[in-house]
Amino acid sequence: MTDQTLTAVPETDRPMWTSLFRGFRRKCPHCGEGAVLHSYLKVNDTCSVCNESFRNHRADDGPAYLTILIVGHLMAPLLLIVFEAFRPEPLVLFGIFAVGCLSLSLYLLPRLKGAVVAFQWARRMHGFDQPA
Repeated sequence: MTDQTLTAVPETDRPMWTSLFRGFRRKCPHCGEGAVLHSYLKVNDTCSVCNESFRNHRADDGPAYLTILIVGHLMAPLLLIVFEAFRPEPLVLFGIFAVGCLSLSLYLLPRLKGAVVAFQWARRMHGFDQPA
């Protein structure tokens, strides 16, 4: 057996929580100023301010999964509470919660996509470890 030494990347080099916060705001995880997204869900190739490359991101279905997870866990208990406490008409209940789920999903989806890209950048995943 041979001993392999792994070079550890310093953790302070790319702070996780700062990157996630910047990504959730749809800003560049590196500088916090440039935009990660140039339309609703399209990721920029590079940051317009610091020129950090985002070509290597692999967000795919992660943001959609997280959006469904969060919206479901927020709205399902709220639906039960409203139904038990107020007993509204079924169409009223459906209308209110359909609009609520749709609005919350549309709000969270691009923010979670920015956060997923920022997470990948902070953890040096999918080619983000290569210098620009």
